[in-house]
Amino acid sequence: MRAIRTSLTTALAGLLLAACATAPSGRSQLILVSDGDMDKLGASAFDQIKAGGKLANDPAKTRYVRCVADALVAVLPESARRQAWEVVLIADDTPNAFALPGGKVGVHTGLLKVATDQDQLAAVVGHELGHVISRHAAERVSQQFAADTALRVLDSATGGERRQLLGLLGVGAQAGVLLPFSRKHESEADVLGQRYMAQAGFRPEAAATLWENMIRASGGGRAPTWLSTHPDPQQRIASLRAAAPGLKPAYDQARAAGRKPNCR
Repeated sequence: MRAIRTSLTTALAGLLLAACATAPSGRSQLILVSDGDMDKLGASAFDQIKAGGKLANDPAKTRYVRCVADALVAVLPESARRQAWEVVLIADDTPNAFALPGGKVGVHTGLLKVATDQDQLAAVVGHELGHVISRHAAERVSQQFAADTALRVLDSATGGERRQLLGLLGVGAQAGVLLPFSRKHESEADVLGQRYMAQAGFRPEAAATLWENMIRASGGGRAPTWLSTHPDPQQRIASLRAAAPGLKPAYDQARAAGRKPNCR
């Protein structure tokens, strides 16, 4: 028995070593799930959300969010740009959005009441795209796998395990289960999202404004409950505001190159 345990430990150690990856931030990641498998999981979760009958019947607003998302997708790494991206508007008053592996994006109608212009909307969508490019969902699934609990999630088809899958992908609120990204993931997505904004020709300073609006919309000094595990809102605003001047050259270069989004 001891020999078997030693063999299994050695095999697991080898698997974990082989699964080391690097996030765009330079941080080491544990990735045990292939991008292809994550794309399939993202597509499955997206199909479930669409089948829930909550897609908004508003062609003008749908075109608007797709315009913003398309401008951001155009500056993603080449492998991501090659995907067939699908963007939907969801009838939900929560000021939220999500992006899934496999090129799936959902924006809640409630977000359009808080993100009052295209630049602020780009801050949220860019942030969600940052999660995808950083492979945060794959990292979280892998952490669950390493803890010997994700096999049920990956092989699940219905019920509670399906809801847990949505949570691992970052859209658990759609199914009544919320497993939020870690604060480290949120901070990484903030940095990438603001960079994508500038590179796409959106004003990077609008990211700080968006979060100010988010706090104001919640009634003052506290962020919405669903943001309780995110970085401290005031610290987040300060970081985004401090980063904006350094992104001005990227923004100016984008505008000079003709990347001037005009989403209405």
